[in-house]
Parts: sequence; C-alpha cells; structure tokens
Amino acid sequence: MSRRINILIISVALGALISCQKQDERIPVLTIPESTVIPAGGTQMITVGADYSWNLAIDYSGGQQGWISASATSGNGTQSVRVTVEPNESEDPRSAILRLTTPMHSVSSQIIQSGNIVTSMPQWLEMPALDHPEMFFGVHSMDGGKYEGRDKSGTRNWSFYYDYDSFVSWWVAYPLNKSLIGSGGRTDNWQATDPLLPASKVCDVTKTYGGGWTRGHQIPSADRLTYKPNVSTFYPTNMTPQDYDFNAGIWANLEMQVRKYSLGCDTLYVTTGADIRNSNKWSGTNTGHAARVPTHYYKALLRRSGDDFSAVGFYFPHNSAIAGGDFKDYAISISALEKKVGVEFFVVLPSVLGKEKVAAIKNADPKKTLENW
Repeated sequence: MSRRINILIISVALGALISCQKQDERIPVLTIPESTVIPAGGTQMITVGADYSWNLAIDYSGGQQGWISASATSGNGTQSVRVTVEPNESEDPRSAILRLTTPMHSVSSQIIQSGNIVTSMPQWLEMPALDHPEMFFGVHSMDGGKYEGRDKSGTRNWSFYYDYDSFVSWWVAYPLNKSLIGSGGRTDNWQATDPLLPASKVCDVTKTYGGGWTRGHQIPSADRLTYKPNVSTFYPTNMTPQDYDFNAGIWANLEMQVRKYSLGCDTLYVTTGADIRNSNKWSGTNTGHAARVPTHYYKALLRRSGDDFSAVGFYFPHNSAIAGGDFKDYAISISALEKKVGVEFFVVLPSVLGKEKVAAIKNADPKKTLENW
C-alpha cells in the first residue's frame, strides 16, 4: 500500500514539475530573413527558437495553396528550417502565414510574394526608380562582392546608384532587421575601391576627403555588424563628403533611431540619399578625386509589420547649424520627399498592395506615422 502511495506521490510531483516547466516556457521565436519574396521565389533559412517541442504550419490566404514548403514542420528547441517559395506566375501578389506553435504559445509571421510583373529591375521593396541610364546601379552580396541572385549569393546586402561625374552615389538602398544587422563590431576597414567598379571611377577612402570633410556612410556601419558585410559599408560607393558636426549630431541620431524602428517590425526598407543636383561644392582630393558635396541628405523608410505597411521620409539641409536639432522636425511624407529630390520611392510596392493603398501610405501624415512606430 505504501509503495503505491509513494508511486502516486512521485507521479503527481513529476506532473507538477512538467506543468511548472511549461508555464515557465518563454515565448518562441520565428525569424524570417526576407518576409517579402520576389516573383521568382527562392529558398531561405528561417530560425525557430523554442524551449520545448514545436510545430510549424502554413496558412494560405486566397485560392492558391501549396506554394511554400518547409524542410521541417516539427521539432524541439532551436533549429534552422529551409523554406522554399515557388515562382509566382500570376501578376497578383499572394501571401501566407507561417504559424509556430508550442505547448504554451503561438507566434506567426507573414510571407508576401509580389506579382509577376515584367520589369528589368529587382523586385525588392526598398527599390527606388532607376531612371538615369547614365548612372551605375550595383548590388552587393553579404560577402561584399557582386550580388548574383538569392540561389547563388544568398541574402542581398545593399544596392547603390552611382554618379560617375560626382564620385558619389545618389542613394543606397537596403532591407534592415535584427537578423540582417547581425553581430560584431565596426571594422573601420576603409576601402580604396569597390569590387563592382574600376578603381579609376571611385574615391580611395582609405584617407579623408580633405577640405575638412569627413567620410559619411549612407548605409551606416552599425546596420551591418557581421564582419564581411561591415567591411562593405566602408566601400567608396557608400561614402559622401559630409560635415563632421552634422554627421556626428542629428544624422547619427537618426541612424540610431532607424535601427530601433527596424527592431519593432518584420523589416524596415531603407533608402538613404545624397542630394547633389544643385551643389557647386567639391571635397579635397586626398581620395584621388574631388567628390561633389551634397546640399541635402534624406532617408525614405518603409515599415512592414505583418500585412501592415507605413512609410515616412526625412529631408535635411547639409548644415552644421542643425547638428543639435531634433530629426523629427525634418520628417515629411514620402510624396513630399519625392517632389523634393525627384526620385520615385518603393516602386515595387504597388505590385504588392495596389496603387490606391500605396498612394495613401505615401501621403500619410509623417508625425502620426512616427507616433505609431
């Protein structure tokens, strides 16, 4: 009799212990590097992080089913899962929810695949229009070399639109989230060349520009902390001659805030630009060439959280007098920014959301948008 009581006590205790463990279970993590996928589809590794056993399910929106597959639909603990998205032959976008379930919790993340609209430009949400054929458009892979598609190069790093005559890029565009930021530190590995361009066409930024101008990043070093991606942020095509106080003040404050914005959503799509169209200032020639000094700098930000999209722009005079100012005072709508700089932003977005929704996003009140971020 006493033996039965002891067994019963042990069973109850074990049950209580297991129950307590499950109650202490942390919220699982589902990390998807690229939650917006181009029409051609492709493969990516997602991360599932859980304390106990988990199940991964795919819930499709609309009529199309079965166009996403996962290498594992159940497991234990933290695991990498290969997710494959089939090509989208339709002009209409499609979406699905990846749902991760554990004994105590359920988290989800949406994948959107854009429609198959024929175009010669990449189908990435951060992309501005490419309407100046005299300029060079390049895309870097995470190892700093030429990006040749997801199947060959993996995740894209950053793209740029380079002005040969001014020796600076009009803009640099890239996606940003916790996974893409990575881990590591600033390398300060200033580069003489960009592997995508001849050395004669770029400034050697292993030295300062001269003339009192600092070397200002367009994609900040801290937006790519893993070693090789970080080195790529020190390429000359990512640099512009920038006022030191402006760089270290209001501009640096906005860069830090942009990273914070990216941590609160699935992905933040960023375009950073240097407005040089009306500039008559040039840097020194310590870098081998004099580079045109921008009159203004700007950022266009598109935030995606699930199926919710919002956007805001910033436009700054390149002036040390505003170095101590509040960057929010320079927030404007994307439509207003497009008029100021003559660039159309987020040109792929209508294929995902439709023209009317995109117009509303681009015209949204910037102050209200930032309050929600």
